[in-house]
Formats: sequence, C-alpha cells, structure tokens
Amino acid sequence: MVSKVLHAKYSRYMQQIAQQDPALVEELAEVGARFTHHSSIAPTGTISLSLANNASNGIEPSFAHQYSRNVIREGKKSKEKVDVFSFELLAYRELINGEATAESDDSANQLPDYFITADDITPKSHVDVQAAAQHWIDSSISKTANVPSDYDYEAFKDIYLYAYEQGLKGCTTFRFNPEAFQGVLVKEKDLENTTYRFTLEDGSVVEVQGNEEIEYDGEVHSAANLYDALKEGYYGKF
Repeated sequence: MVSKVLHAKYSRYMQQIAQQDPALVEELAEVGARFTHHSSIAPTGTISLSLANNASNGIEPSFAHQYSRNVIREGKKSKEKVDVFSFELLAYRELINGEATAESDDSANQLPDYFITADDITPKSHVDVQAAAQHWIDSSISKTANVPSDYDYEAFKDIYLYAYEQGLKGCTTFRFNPEAFQGVLVKEKDLENTTYRFTLEDGSVVEVQGNEEIEYDGEVHSAANLYDALKEGYYGKF
C-alpha cells in the first residue's frame, strides 16, 4: 500500500499527471500500477562504454577484459577497430599491478582467476541471472547469453526452452560466427584464429588473418572489418 501511495502522490512525474487528471492519480494510489516503464532495463552496453570508461555493465559480466569494438567513423570506408579495456582491468592495473593483462603468458602479470568474463559463464547460468532480475521486471531485459562457437546445436535450442521455463520475457544469445557476422565486440584471439579469403580482380585468392591490417583503396583496415564491409555492401557508405 505504501509503495502505491508514494508512486501516485509523491513522484514528481505523477504530480504533473495529477494537474491534468487528478482522478487517475487517486485511482492509482488505491489500486497501484504495473511499472512497465519505470522498471524496464534498457540496453546499456554502449552507455557503459561511453560513460565512465566502461564502469558498469548492469547485470552483464564483462564481455572480455581486453577486446575490440567496431565503431562507425564519419568519412571512413569500413568500421574502425578500437581497443577496449574493462573497468576492472584498469582498476587492477591502477591499484595492484600496472602490467596486468588478460592475454599474457606470463603468470606474474596474468589477471587472477576471479576476473571472469561472459564466456566463463555457461549459457544456462546467463539465463539464471536474468531470471533472478526478471521476477521484479514487467517487461523484457536486455542481456546476452554468450554461446561458445563449438556449442552443440540441440543444447543451443534448449537455451530458449530453458529461458521460457524460467519465466523470461525475452532471450538473446550470441555465438561468434565470422562467416555470418562478427559482431560489434570482438576478441583478438577470435580474429587471430579466423582466416578471411579475398578474391582479387584477376581471380587469385588472398588469405589473411582477421586481426591483420590491409591497405585498400587508400585506407588501412583490419581484415575482418574490410571483409564485412565488402560482403555486406556498406563499404564506403559511412
């Protein structure tokens, strides 16, 4: 009862509504309202990267502690690969070890095991985390269950059934597949392990690793981003 009255009578937004429709506010104070907009959790990936240097991912774990983000730059003919570091890695470097890295073979500078990322969590565990929040949220939640590239197809299908059984309003999965789409966030190891094939005008084929740089049409591009731009047909349209 208290929450209904606080919302209807004392929120600034509802006080403005009361000036136009006082009867509606009185009814809301009596019966309450579904908080479909007040409690929606919107996509926050870009916000967390743009504000406070990746300080918050909401209920998402970090995608990775060192990775690349493909961004559109005005005047550039393909997406630009920009290096990104997680907030926790930067904090660890500042407070504990300035040489720490997530991609080092040197155990002295390797991040501790408790620095988990999205890939360290099973798809069902991703769903469980979302389900814990869904209990209090009327609408869908923007969260991604990362799926390994070698994940069994039948198990992949079961993720959605499991999400339904847990009461989720929506379920989003991401599986790295360079043949179809490499995504906005990309790990260096995935690019390094992916070979892209470019067919030249004379019919010859050039094979390049995804993280290699190629000079093409007067600009330098990562092989992965150039391949995507040419394949999807957006090369030179930014």
